[in-house]
Amino acid sequence: MSQASKPVSYGGQAVIEGVMFGGKRVNVTAVRRKSGEITYLEVPRKEQSWVSKFRRIPLLRGIVSIIDSSAKGTKHLNYSADAYADDEVDPEERAEQKKKEESRWSLSMMIGVAAVGILSFLFGKIVLTLVPVVVESFLFDGLFHNQILHNLAEGAIKLILLLAYLWGISQTPLIKRLFQYHGAEHKVITAYEAGEELTPANVQKYSRLHYRCGSSFIMLTVIIGVLVYSLFTYDTLWERMGQRLLLLPIVLGLSFEFLKLTNALREIPVLRYLGYPGLWLQLLTTKEPTDDQVEVSIASFKRMLELDAELENVPVKETLNNPVLDPVKG
Repeated sequence: MSQASKPVSYGGQAVIEGVMFGGKRVNVTAVRRKSGEITYLEVPRKEQSWVSKFRRIPLLRGIVSIIDSSAKGTKHLNYSADAYADDEVDPEERAEQKKKEESRWSLSMMIGVAAVGILSFLFGKIVLTLVPVVVESFLFDGLFHNQILHNLAEGAIKLILLLAYLWGISQTPLIKRLFQYHGAEHKVITAYEAGEELTPANVQKYSRLHYRCGSSFIMLTVIIGVLVYSLFTYDTLWERMGQRLLLLPIVLGLSFEFLKLTNALREIPVLRYLGYPGLWLQLLTTKEPTDDQVEVSIASFKRMLELDAELENVPVKETLNNPVLDPVKG
């Protein structure tokens, strides 16, 4: 596939000791094993026609994309977690565990894995939406009556909780390495978009921050939430909380659209600053990767491009008899 004609804005996510990239027709995860070997999980993309239609509708496409990514990303996180467990547990004990897991694996379990990904995302968003409302009401309810000021205070509390949480988890060794792979993912995409040959030395020259990152999306939900909530009034705490839940899909949809806008405007000198709040948050959610970690990210991206090229003229339905293409599991 020539870079000049590529129709896709590629994205991905960090996993345990690896990176997943999503292509037009396949999602690929590459994981560095304890032996130094890189193994892959390769899953063809299957999308229902109604999902494709919703992806073309502003506001709705953001919510559909978020839920879809949460569901599919869980499978790749599980693969990386299994690989990590394979390397950390005694081989005989792990073989016995895998035999039990495989004997229980079924369609209902696969659906359950996807549901867990979706519910985890929704639960996190609901908690981050409602807890700041309660805290702000407890702290400032009697101090002033201007609801816009209350909304600003709510947004500030939400941001403080978010930053404290991200900083706290980033201090653990496993999450720190996960954030390094997150940085490696961004560097590879940026280098590719710049037309650079993908080698560790070339990729390392680029920033670990990227405008399309999900971290930027989270920051936008805080800012846009304040603006949207200020358009509505409330009388009680319960009404305020219910209002936040009802408006959450609108906040998510608008944040997704604004994220796309900031990415489109990032080359315009003045307007590029619209995306800076999200980039600042990425200073917490990404870390500078090592050359070995960048090598894994490059391997995942190149394998994704290779499979996309192979499947370009092959309908995805023909590949679904086996939902995993050539997985190399430890």
